[in-house]
Amino acid sequence: MQNIGIGTDIVEIKRFENFGDPQFTPFLTRNYTQKERDYCLSKDAPAPHLAARFAGKEAVIKALYSLHITHIFYPAIEILNDDRGVPYVRINTDQAEKISIKISLSHNSDMALAFCIIIQEI
Repeated sequence: MQNIGIGTDIVEIKRFENFGDPQFTPFLTRNYTQKERDYCLSKDAPAPHLAARFAGKEAVIKALYSLHITHIFYPAIEILNDDRGVPYVRINTDQAEKISIKISLSHNSDMALAFCIIIQEI
């Protein structure tokens, strides 16, 4: 048997435009893993990538909450890209047993969007 959780989020990219500045380091280290920071900050324009991953983490949390999994927060959620550039989610906690996560990220010049589906085996 399976439970399905869904979550979505949208954020303004301009909120993330100055995050390459050292004064935003505490926010980045609190909310992104080292691999996520390395990926996003390696881009010519990091803001859309930071925004998309932030929206992705929000979407994952919303999908988890819909399954009554409420103790997983930003630092435990890692959104990376596979060899083809497709985003995937890794949850760094033992509470993530028996779940499969699919995520889609998108952005344009103003907004970043994420959609997440979680399938939980019960």
